[in-house]
Amino acid sequence: MHRIRTRTLVAVAALLLAAPVAPAAHAATEDVHVEGRLPSGATYLMDVPADWNGTVLLYSHGYTPAGAPNPARNAPDDTTKSLLLHQGYALIGSSYATSGWAVTEAVPDQLATLDAFTARFGRAGRTLAWGTSYGGLVTTALAERHASRLAGSLSMCGLVQGGVANWNSTLDPVFALRTLLAPGSDIPLTRLPSQAAATEASDAMTGVVTGAQRTPEGRARIALAAALHNIPGWNDPSQPRPAPTDWDAQQSGQYQAVVGLVRFPAFVWRQEAESRAGGSMAWNTGVDYRALLQRSPYLKEVEELYAKAGLSLRSDLNALDKAPRVRADAKAVRWMSRTSTFTGRLTKPQLNIHTTGDALIPVQSESAYRRAATAAGSTPLLRQRYVDNAGHCTFSPGEQIAALHTLEDRITHGHWRDSDPADLNSRAVQADPSSAARYVPYVPASYPRPYDRSHPSDAHRPRL
Repeated sequence: MHRIRTRTLVAVAALLLAAPVAPAAHAATEDVHVEGRLPSGATYLMDVPADWNGTVLLYSHGYTPAGAPNPARNAPDDTTKSLLLHQGYALIGSSYATSGWAVTEAVPDQLATLDAFTARFGRAGRTLAWGTSYGGLVTTALAERHASRLAGSLSMCGLVQGGVANWNSTLDPVFALRTLLAPGSDIPLTRLPSQAAATEASDAMTGVVTGAQRTPEGRARIALAAALHNIPGWNDPSQPRPAPTDWDAQQSGQYQAVVGLVRFPAFVWRQEAESRAGGSMAWNTGVDYRALLQRSPYLKEVEELYAKAGLSLRSDLNALDKAPRVRADAKAVRWMSRTSTFTGRLTKPQLNIHTTGDALIPVQSESAYRRAATAAGSTPLLRQRYVDNAGHCTFSPGEQIAALHTLEDRITHGHWRDSDPADLNSRAVQADPSSAARYVPYVPASYPRPYDRSHPSDAHRPRL
């Protein structure tokens, strides 16, 4: 059935591409809003202004938990959408046929949405893929695998470290929490058989973390777990930024983020991904947690909190080294690598933007993608820029539109120009004078557990 469906989609796409298309500039005489459904069951959304400028923006939305409402989306927020339509861009996007870790549905559904747009409005003069969060993973998959359909891509707060690296790095903090805060506990970390089992494990670990936060020793160990995942101390934009040496305030911010990690990605979302992969795609066999901590930008905080609590950091790191490790399932690693990991091989320009205080997808994920792009020789096509703000995907509309215009400028002129933080801030203000403009010079630390397809040795890392 899969082969038959694939051949059918290819045939339909060929007919659409062969059919005469209307000139982009005359595709609509008034603003048009279209909602529809793809053969996969995914819904799509299209908005085309009367003065369409010939560019279509293919938006990939973020992660939707299994069972949650999953509407089609064609922009990250209403304000950005309104500003872009006013500038003449056509906006399209799908819901993806399923929720959860849906990359195998998301990529073809996004391409099918583009085909449906072409059939109705004519071929775009330029198509840009863009997406937020998990949608940054989908966008980068489109950029690497279907570059012929695109002029360029923009990943915003994207999961560009790829699936294997993400699930490995998500394992590390809960492994540390279980080992140090609940030794002897039978809380399962992987191979969760059902959503009910995942919720039970999540609730149990949440109780452990909540109780530990009441003591200096527990707070120090939560900070250690956070550091292994590079969770920043300032990750809530509604809270003031802690002073650089206010270790208690930084740990308080990390605690809130660790609770969020335990409640959703570490267990419930992992179980859904494991059900697709056919087993556990994560492992920590062979991981040196002492080395991971040494590379973390939060090492100093951990050392200070351990000293304040009168704890031996060396003893706890020894405990992590001696604890029984989690092994991966070869089939699941292969599936996750094949569907959700990157080669770094770009043939069209890609711009990535990320907030510096992101706890859900830490900013170091950008280092992971740069590692892949460097090995693949794609760095001239890649730019990464950073917004000084707490939170996940907390960009202003102007900051997002500035990034799009910078990408367009690179496509038009063949090289990155006016792409420094000051240039992006100027463009952000021009796009929306009421928006914040907070691009800053920034170089993220290395990603704790990189894994990509440009490094052949990565495929041999897990001890199964």
